[in-house]
Amino acid sequence: MDHVRVETSETFDRLERFYDGLPRDCARAEEHGPLVLFVREGAGWPFYARPRPGDGRTASVADVAAVRARQRELGLPEAFEWVHERNPELLTVARAAGLAVLEAPLMVLDPDALADPADFTDVPVRLLDAAAPGFATDVAVRRAVAAVGFSAAGTARGEAGPAQRDAAITGLDVAALAEERDRIADGRRLSVLAETAAEGALASGMAMRVGDVAEIAGVATLPSARRRGLGAAVTATLAHELRAAGTDLVFLSAGSEEIARVYLRVGFRRVGTACIAEPAALVN
Repeated sequence: MDHVRVETSETFDRLERFYDGLPRDCARAEEHGPLVLFVREGAGWPFYARPRPGDGRTASVADVAAVRARQRELGLPEAFEWVHERNPELLTVARAAGLAVLEAPLMVLDPDALADPADFTDVPVRLLDAAAPGFATDVAVRRAVAAVGFSAAGTARGEAGPAQRDAAITGLDVAALAEERDRIADGRRLSVLAETAAEGALASGMAMRVGDVAEIAGVATLPSARRRGLGAAVTATLAHELRAAGTDLVFLSAGSEEIARVYLRVGFRRVGTACIAEPAALVN
C-alpha cells in the first residue's frame, strides 16, 4: 500500500500546483494569511480563494471572513476551493464561517482504462477550432448548453432542450472571445460539442491545461438529451485529446456521487475530495 500512498501524495502535489498556477496568467494573487485570493484582471469567469500551497498554517474563521469581505469589496463571488486531503481542517472552519461546502469526488484518469467515446453514443463529438469561421458561434452555443444543463443539476431527464438552449445564447464580450480563442489556439484550453444535424448541440465540455496537468470541467447535457451517454462521450473525447497532446495527469471534480459513476465508466478513479464553498444563503 505504500506505493499507493506515495502515488496519491505526488498526485495531490501536482494538483495543488495546477490550482495555484491556472489563474496566474490572467489574475493577480492577493495573500490573506494562509489563503490566496485570485482576482481576475479583465473579462472572464472569476476565480476562487484557496489555501496557499506549502504554507502550513491553518486558516481561521477570521481569515475566511477577511477574504469574504475583500471579495465583496471587489464585487467577486465569495468562492473558496481546496482539496480536503491537503487541508482537512478547512471544512469545519468554512462551515463555522457561514459557508456551505460541496464535497465533490476528486477523480483522476487511469489512462489504461480510458474508454472510447463511441462506447457511449453514436452522436458525434466535435472539437472547437479557434481558426474556424464559426468559432464565436460555437463558443456561444457551448456556453448556452452549459447554462441550460447546469440549471437542472443531476443526470435525470427533463424538458429543457434545444429551444431553451437557443434562447440562452447571448453575444460574447470581445475580450472574453479573444481569450477563449488564444487559449484554444495554444493548447491551454479545449472545448467540445456533441451535436446532431437535426437537434444541434446537445452536450458540451471543456478542459483547462497547465503544463502536463489538465482539468476537465463544465461537462453539461441538455436535460431532454440525458441518459444517452453524451456526458461520458464528451469527457472521453476530451481525455483522449489531452492524452494525445502529451497531458500526463487528467482530473476532474464530479458534482455528486451519481455523476461520479459516469466518470468511472469513462476510466477515472476517485483519489480524494474537492471542496467548493460559497455562502450558505446561496444554496437551495
